[in-house]
Amino acid sequence: MLDVPTLTGAALPSAAPWTVRPAEPRHVTAYRALRRDVFVAEQGLFDGHDLDRTDEDDRTEVLVAVDAADRVLGGVRLAPAVEALEAAGRDIGWWTGSRLVVARGARGAAGIGAALVRAACARAAELGVLRFEATVQVRNRPLFDRLGWQAWGTADVQGRPHVLMRWPVTRAADLVAATKSALAALVEPLREHTGPAALGGAGFVGDDGAPVPGTDVVAACDAILPAMIERDPEWAGWCAVLVNVNDLTAMGAQPTGLMDALGAPTPSFARRVLNGLHSGSQAWGVPVLGGHTQLGVPASLSVTALGRTDRPVPGGGGRAGHALSLTADLSGGWRRGFEGRQWDSTSSRTGAELRHLAGTVGAARPHAAKDVSMAGVVGTTAMLAEASGTGATIDVAAVPAPDGAAAGDWLTCFPGFAMLTTDPPGTGRMTSPLATTAECGELTAEPGVRLRWPDGETTAAVDGPATGLGRA
Repeated sequence: MLDVPTLTGAALPSAAPWTVRPAEPRHVTAYRALRRDVFVAEQGLFDGHDLDRTDEDDRTEVLVAVDAADRVLGGVRLAPAVEALEAAGRDIGWWTGSRLVVARGARGAAGIGAALVRAACARAAELGVLRFEATVQVRNRPLFDRLGWQAWGTADVQGRPHVLMRWPVTRAADLVAATKSALAALVEPLREHTGPAALGGAGFVGDDGAPVPGTDVVAACDAILPAMIERDPEWAGWCAVLVNVNDLTAMGAQPTGLMDALGAPTPSFARRVLNGLHSGSQAWGVPVLGGHTQLGVPASLSVTALGRTDRPVPGGGGRAGHALSLTADLSGGWRRGFEGRQWDSTSSRTGAELRHLAGTVGAARPHAAKDVSMAGVVGTTAMLAEASGTGATIDVAAVPAPDGAAAGDWLTCFPGFAMLTTDPPGTGRMTSPLATTAECGELTAEPGVRLRWPDGETTAAVDGPATGLGRA
C-alpha cells in the first residue's frame, strides 16, 4: 500500500540540489523518522508509528532523496506484496510501492515525489517485477496519472478513500516485439510457395521444426547471436546443439544428425566454437554430419538438425480449455556473463541425462508442445497460443521456477531445458525425475497472454499475436 502524503504546500523559493539514491542504514533511520512526522503527526493516519511487517522484510528496498548535506528530504520503499507472499510462499514478481513521503519544506516545485516514484518503477524493473502497484490517496492520484500509472480499483484505508494504481510492466511484450513480431512480414515472400512443405506445411507453420513431406524426417535450424559467439565461443557452440535438440524434442523427434555453417575471423576462434559444438554433439549423442566453414569473416554460427518421428507433435495443437503445463529442469544457475537472460541447466548434466530429457515429449505425446526459446516462457506461450488459434492465461504462482531467479527474469529468459505443453486438464503425461512439471494455466478463446495472480487479478503480458503467422 502506497500511503502518499500531501505533496502540496509551501514550495521553496528555489529548489536546493538533491539526488535520489538507495538508502543506507543511516538514511533508513531518517526516512522512518520522516514517515512518523508526516503520517502520524501531520496527517494522523497512524497512532504512535507507521511501522509494519514490510519494514521487517529483508527484501524491502528503500530509495531516498538527499540534499548536498546528505539530509533525507523524502523516501519510498518497495517490497514483495504481502498478499503474494502469503499465497505463494515465495516472491512471484508482484511488488508494491509504499510509504512515499516528502518533507514539508521540500514539497512542491522541487519534484521530489515524482522523482521517487520514477526511481521506484525503474528499480522494480531491475528486480524483475512483473506487477507493481500502489494504493494512493485520492488527492494524489493526478501525480500518478501524469507518470503513466493506471487506476484499477478503489479502497478505503484508515477511513480515507484511496485509488489502486498499477504501473504498466511491458517487459514480456517488449521482448516479443523485439524478437518475434516482424516474422510474418519477413517470411511473406515464402508464402508464395503453396506446396505442402511451405513454412512447415499445414498444421506446422511457424513450428519448432518442419516435417519433410513424404518422409519421417523433421528438420530444425537455429542461428546463434553474433554477440554471444564473440563473448563465449565454446558456449555458443554448445548452445547451437542445445537449441536444435530442444526444437526436435518439442516435435517429439529423435535427433539423428547436425549440419553447421560457421564464420570466424581466425582459425583459432573457429576452433573454439567447434570445440563447443563437438562437446554438445558428444553429450547429446548426435553426430555432426558436415557443414561449411568460412574464415576471415565476422563470427557467425547456424546449425541445422535432423530428427525422425512418424508422428510429429505440433506446436499449434492446443485448443481453448486445454491446460498449459511447463516442464523445466530447475538445476544449474545463471550463465556467467548472461545473468537474467540465460539459465544454464545443461552443462552440468551427463550425456545420459540430456538424452533422457530429449525424449520426454516423444514419450508423453501431448496435444501441443513448444520448447521455451529466447522469447521466454511468456513469449513462447504467446507463440503456442497463436499457432493454436487461442490465447492463454498463465498462473504465475504455479509456474515451476528455480530458487534465486526473479520472476521477470525467469519468465523472459532462455531456460536451458523447458517445454510448454497442452492437454485437456489433468491428462498431461509429461514427466521426468530430472525436471519439474506443473499445470500453470490454460488456453483461452481471448487472444494474447495474460498473467493471473493469487488475488484473482489478471494483467496483460502480450496483447495480441506474437508473430503474425496466425493459426498453424
